[in-house]
Parts: sequence; structure tokens; C-alpha cells
Amino acid sequence: MMSKTDFQTARVAMVDCQIRPADVTHYNIIDAMLKIPREDFFPDSLREIAYVGEHIRISDERYTLDPRIIAKILNLVNVNGSDLVLDVAGCFGYTASLLSQFAQAVVMIEEPVFAKVAERILVEQSIDNVVVKSGPLVKGAGDYGPYDVVIIEGGVSFVPNDIVEQLKLGGRIATIFINGAVGECRIGFKAVDGINWRFGFNAVAPLLKEFKSSTEFVF
Repeated sequence: MMSKTDFQTARVAMVDCQIRPADVTHYNIIDAMLKIPREDFFPDSLREIAYVGEHIRISDERYTLDPRIIAKILNLVNVNGSDLVLDVAGCFGYTASLLSQFAQAVVMIEEPVFAKVAERILVEQSIDNVVVKSGPLVKGAGDYGPYDVVIIEGGVSFVPNDIVEQLKLGGRIATIFINGAVGECRIGFKAVDGINWRFGFNAVAPLLKEFKSSTEFVF
């Protein structure tokens, strides 16, 4: 079993070996990743692999994102202290906890089985500016919006209109678009006529089943 000191060492190694070399330039992200105990956002059976540089499977169809990918997404959207953020598919709340360090407030939408655990962990971590909502991922959390920033933590082939409509005009959205075996993280900016997408960086992530295919594409 890893000790608290072991986890602290692993956390520093994650930042030094995975995050800093990935061109993550915002110090608030690095500081948050050094501060937040990532292992606490996993069930006991997965705590000891919390700092590996890959996606971690947490159920038959769900994965938490590689911490390097999380950091690069956060670097891309550049959240500030006045931003209200929607975190879609946040699993057990790790990314929401990072966001809580530099956003005004965060709303995380998750499936009930994950939302219940995430809410408990965030309370244990004394994080009071994150609201966890349980429900269908594709519906977002319109009752708390509109949002300055939306992050979807997983691979998608489309972004549903329900989520697009919850983004403020001029707001930012980031997710990983998957096309076969390749993918790219894109950042989008909300305009009157929809989302203007731009390339962020190359990335792959397991597709979220609710975002796999639709005739309702938003590019």
C-alpha cells in the first residue's frame, strides 16, 4: 500500500514528467495539480494507479482522462476567477476540483453512480464551489447556466445542441473529437450562428457512449 508520502512523491513526478513537458504554461493549473490529491478521486482499488500517464478505466464503458490531457484542456480554455464552468462527464470530480481552484464556480454533470461518489469526495475535500448534478450527460445542466466555459471529458463525435445552448455568447467549449483511431482536442467559441471550432492539440480518448453518433453535428 502506498503511503501519503508516496502519493505526494507520485504527484510531484506527474507534474514534472507529464504536465510541465506538455507545454502547460498556466501556473495555476500546475499549482492545482500539485495541491489536489488525485488518488482521493478514485475507488480504493484504483488509488495506486491514479498518477499513471494514461486513461484509467473506472467502469465497463467509462474512463477518467489522462492527467496530461486534462491539464492541456484546462490550459486551452484558460479559466479565470469570474468564470462559471460546466464540467460534463467529470467522473469522480478530479477535474472539477482542479477547476474549483481558479473558477468562480463549477457545475459537474454525471451519471448517478458517479455523481453520488463525486459529491461525497468533494465534501470530504472541503470544496464548496462545485455543484454536482446527476442526470443524462447530453442534457448538460441548463438550470445552472449559462456558462462561460464548457468542458466535455471524453471522446465525442458531436456536441448536442442542449449543451451548445447552455454556453454564453463568446463562451469557450473544449472536447476531444474522435474520427476512427485518431482524434484532436478542439476549442470552440460561441457565436450567434453556433460554435466556431479551432484545433487545440492532437489527442485520443475513449468515446462517451452518449456522444458517439448523431445527425445533430455541431462543428
